[in-house]
Amino acid sequence: MKTVNIFFLFILISSISIIAQKLDFSNSQIIISNEIDSKIQSTAFKILNEEVLKRTNIQLRQSPVWESNNKNAIIVCLSNLKEIFGKKIPKNVNTNSPEYKSEGFRLVLSNDGSNDILWIIGFDSRGILFGIGEFLRRAELSENKISIESNLDFASSPEYPIRGHQLGYRNTANSYDAWSVDQYEQYIRDLVIFGTNAIENIPLGDEGDDSPHFKISRKEMNIELSKICDNYDVDYWVWTPATIDLSDAELFKSEVAKHEAYYKETPRLNQVFFPGGDPGHNHPKYVMPFLKELHSKLIKYHPKAGVWISLQGFSEEQIDYFYKYLADEKPDWLSGVVSGPSSPPIAETRFRLPKEYKHRQYPDITHNVRCEFPALNFDQAYALTLGREGINPQPEYYAKIHGDYAQFTDGFVAYSDGCHDDVNKVIWSQRGWDTQKNVRDILIEYSQFFFGKNIAIESADGILALEQNWLGPLKANGSVETTFSFWKNLEKQNPELQNNWRWLLLQLRAEYDNYVRRRLIYEKDLEKQANMILENINEENYNQKMNLALLKINEAETKPISQNLKSNIVKYCDDLFKIIGLQTSVELYQASGAQRGCILDFVDHPLNNRWWYQDELKKINELKNVSEKIEHLKTIRDWENPGVGSYYDDISNIANSPHVTTTVFDAVDFVWLDDGKSRIRLSSQVYQNDPILEYENLDPNARYILRLTGYGDALLRIDGERLEPTLYNKEIEQFKEFIVPKRVVGDGKITVTFDRPEESNINWRDYSRISDVWLIKR
Repeated sequence: MKTVNIFFLFILISSISIIAQKLDFSNSQIIISNEIDSKIQSTAFKILNEEVLKRTNIQLRQSPVWESNNKNAIIVCLSNLKEIFGKKIPKNVNTNSPEYKSEGFRLVLSNDGSNDILWIIGFDSRGILFGIGEFLRRAELSENKISIESNLDFASSPEYPIRGHQLGYRNTANSYDAWSVDQYEQYIRDLVIFGTNAIENIPLGDEGDDSPHFKISRKEMNIELSKICDNYDVDYWVWTPATIDLSDAELFKSEVAKHEAYYKETPRLNQVFFPGGDPGHNHPKYVMPFLKELHSKLIKYHPKAGVWISLQGFSEEQIDYFYKYLADEKPDWLSGVVSGPSSPPIAETRFRLPKEYKHRQYPDITHNVRCEFPALNFDQAYALTLGREGINPQPEYYAKIHGDYAQFTDGFVAYSDGCHDDVNKVIWSQRGWDTQKNVRDILIEYSQFFFGKNIAIESADGILALEQNWLGPLKANGSVETTFSFWKNLEKQNPELQNNWRWLLLQLRAEYDNYVRRRLIYEKDLEKQANMILENINEENYNQKMNLALLKINEAETKPISQNLKSNIVKYCDDLFKIIGLQTSVELYQASGAQRGCILDFVDHPLNNRWWYQDELKKINELKNVSEKIEHLKTIRDWENPGVGSYYDDISNIANSPHVTTTVFDAVDFVWLDDGKSRIRLSSQVYQNDPILEYENLDPNARYILRLTGYGDALLRIDGERLEPTLYNKEIEQFKEFIVPKRVVGDGKITVTFDRPEESNINWRDYSRISDVWLIKR
């Protein structure tokens, strides 16, 4: 038995040795085949040389001929060649192998007896660059050393032909508007290294709304972005809405002329995307002739370019009109349809769309609330502070979204308004290439390429931990503190990464999450103590107790906690602005708006109800009747504590809605008022239009009152039976009350539902909503 165990141990050690063996390519000559397009030859060497130099301090040499005195070589060539400089190119006998498919490549090592050769073999120009990207992601690049596994033979081609990201140079972006041409090129290169083949710009519209951060004008940058895409053989898309009235002949004509002028001056242009109704309000009977006219101008300068449309915001009648137009006119000038936020269901679109037209997704991977794919189970504390464009690496979540919808499309160009969603972009690019690729493996490659091999696994797991920070009630999520400690240790161990903006984004998130959680626990406890002070109030002591309660809840400001974390947050934000132009404050960094990633402006936003408390106590002081003052104070004190046998739900607050069974899937339930600085009660800042609540273990002999607040109407049913109110105030934080019939409580259970009132004539922001619900036992 001992002999057998020793034998297997020997085999195991030998196997590990073989697996771990690396070949050294630190002093290699670089040969790039002349059969590759000259522009791509230049780009290929530029990527290899610059990215290797950053990580190793090795200056690569490009050799026009084979140098026999060199032991090793890296040869870049096309898959249709048989040999180069007398060296036979390794061939796969299977002609269906990935390197013979569009954008495909193969990395393989060979040895001719005296030379180790790493072959980067691409089917086409893109295959060459994607092959180089694969090499850079998997090679071990350290100080003065380039090594690669000795048994390397890897081939791959993409599953989906469209894998892109929107990087619009405009004022509303939270970072792109501060970028130079060099920064744009580096970022596009990074995306290409991870499999991206399309970039979308926003060149038209918002005229006059220039950013204070622009390095060059929009017109100049539009041309430069087109050139970069051409150098990297990346499809250059443009997003071009029409906010004018296309039924006006003169406006129609001038808009076409504006487009044509842009097409003429743009070096490369592959696709024009027209969002049907976001923004814009034109009927497709005007849109389709407009797009047909645009196409006729477009192909004068870019003969192979296409035109796409989305049905965002279209009514059912407009959608039917569009499909009838396709059936009747069969427009060969239309390339395809884009599905984005407020579009018809993506599966339905693919089903109704004739097969000759392509279908592209326009997913929102940049926003956290009030969006297409909001953060799941998001705590209100995060919604108030990190907000809509907070740093949002959610690799598992966005990989699942891609998996759910990709099957109905030809690919995607994702919506983005800044670098804060960088991890999500890489996840989508890699899953667009290979839907089965493991998310953690993607993150390890991401971390190895941007942070270094030594901490690749730890950083990948740290990113996954940051995603867990956002799942569920924050107060109960003790892993936030652990994740913070994990990232702080990584930071201490890797000071060389202090100027790496991707690293700083992740460090900032870990610090910010923990600061918010500590404040949440502290401030909620202060509010609880303030409410306890208001116990046993009477005519003699109410004024003193009211003042003491106010002092207590205000300790969030007079005695703030964890100021060392806040100081670190401030420094991270400043560093990120200097390095990558991330604008986390309107006042300090001239962000275009409070919703545009201004996490520094909301870092100390109240996480208890002290602003509401302050305002309510002012109202109480203005009352003349002492009894009214005391009753008002009791309402404040008992808001979330209706007494024994009674129940309270803060609708859509996952930390305090035990009876709510519904979810708002676009997260518009986090209301945005007063530029994010609303002083109303926090429970009034979350809502649902038609929540469902379920109660069990009720007393069948008791009388219950259903009380609620919100805004507008409340068409309430209990167990399907419509009830009439006994009190019905429609304003925010005013009460409606309904008597619960005893007959529905007989089994100890009730289900509360709400009918939606007819409000099609008003903006969705003004729809009726439910914020707080009490079931009060009398």
